[in-house]
Amino acid sequence: MRIVVAGLGYVGLTNAVLLAQNNTVIAVDIDAARVEWVNARQSPIADPELEEFLKNHELDLSASLDAQHAYSQADYVIVATPTNYDLRTDFFDTASVESVIEQVIAFNPPTVIVIKSTIRVGFVEQARPKFATDKIIFLPEFLREGLALYDNLYPSRIIVGERSERAKVFANLLLKGAQAQDVPLLFTDSREAEAIKLFANSYLAMRVGFFNELDSYAMARNLQTRQIIDGVCLDPHIGDHYNNPSFGYGGYCLPKDSKQLSANFAQVPQNLIQAIVDANNTRKAFLAEKILARGPKTVGVFRLVMESGSDNYRESAIQGIMDRLKVQGVEVIIYEPTLADGRFDGARVEHDLAAFKAQSDVILANRADATMADVEDKLFTRDVYGID
Repeated sequence: MRIVVAGLGYVGLTNAVLLAQNNTVIAVDIDAARVEWVNARQSPIADPELEEFLKNHELDLSASLDAQHAYSQADYVIVATPTNYDLRTDFFDTASVESVIEQVIAFNPPTVIVIKSTIRVGFVEQARPKFATDKIIFLPEFLREGLALYDNLYPSRIIVGERSERAKVFANLLLKGAQAQDVPLLFTDSREAEAIKLFANSYLAMRVGFFNELDSYAMARNLQTRQIIDGVCLDPHIGDHYNNPSFGYGGYCLPKDSKQLSANFAQVPQNLIQAIVDANNTRKAFLAEKILARGPKTVGVFRLVMESGSDNYRESAIQGIMDRLKVQGVEVIIYEPTLADGRFDGARVEHDLAAFKAQSDVILANRADATMADVEDKLFTRDVYGID
């Protein structure tokens, strides 16, 4: 099978590698550097499994800047381009997805277009008449940053937003590339698949928000957060997972997906979904007040990334706290090895860890590690379990 993947981010590259084990795959991107990295069998993103696969496994994979040439020979095109949330419209910006659809239809009309980018509920149903094609399918992805290829090799489930033979063929391509056995497979209609993605991520955001509010209560009442969480999570209905407090939910998916779901409820009575969005802002404001109460002149931020093993800091919750501190006149400096520049969002980047520690009155760490052991008196973290 000849497959083209549009977009070399987490979703696109890991799907390309997964499928290139058994198919001819061309990955298309507008970033020449990313294309060069992939053709050199190097990963442009931090993901240990992905790096190992590119280096050591036999893959029928190439990358290209030439979309027309790639699309014209594809049986399936996977769209994995960014769909950032547009605050002006309260919807995902799907311009990049629509651009790929237009190009594929122009260069190779029979090609089946599989959207992996996150889209609003109803997008496929509206796109088919808009682009005069019935070749569009949506398959939501459920990947963790830094573990994206692992989550493709061992998927928790595969959701396919169409009940058709071509949908079954594509699902079987994913199953053939996976290493897990007996992967749950669910075929739905398109709008239901789109809703599954948004509701799943909003539930995760709600769970993060719940344990963060538990932690806020414990801080305000001088209680031990971990003791409370340990006791609450002994209930098997709740479970001992995804319960480590943080500065708020962040990353690329949870903030935008929960906002999009809330916007989709515009004509439907609801309280809970909007509360999930609001809770994240409340958490960051509460923690900023706690930090300011220490009277710091300079606050250091130890790592912008949300998860260990990741190099992605888009929409990380700590940035919301940084903004609140800067508004109050506090100088913010950042230690983040993945940043090459000397400044980030108006804050100075300090690449020397010892100098960073010495210059900081308070050090924020969404997730602390052993390198912070010598500055515990300066450390402000809500990481009670030492895990992501």
